[in-house]
Amino acid sequence: MYKNILVPIALDHGRDSNQSLKIAKVLADEGAKITALHVMEEVPSYVAQYLPVGQIEDNAQQLEERLKGELDGIEGVTAKVVSGHAGHAIVEYATHHDVDCIVVASHRPGLTDFFLGSTAARVVRHAPCCVHVSR
Repeated sequence: MYKNILVPIALDHGRDSNQSLKIAKVLADEGAKITALHVMEEVPSYVAQYLPVGQIEDNAQQLEERLKGELDGIEGVTAKVVSGHAGHAIVEYATHHDVDCIVVASHRPGLTDFFLGSTAARVVRHAPCCVHVSR
């Protein structure tokens, strides 16, 4: 059983995140912390300079509210939004927050990433903790 579980959720893919959250609940020890994490892709600097001041922060806040809405009714899960490349940001978050298990969903892969989706594959290869992959 795990005490600190991270569940990456991609809001932009329209997938049902309930399966990953159910798995996290099953794997969680009593009193465990479960964090639902959405990674907001970074805006390139050549684009960011044309955005209104505070736009990126507003976007992050809106995504966090949307994530909280997705988690409505699920007790014991905290919503968090970070910025970066999904695979890197998930591993970095897990490293800096003493996560002991990551429950990551993998899409149905194409030929280039036959066994796992690219984000799930990166997390599996570089995570500092156990990783549970669901399809």
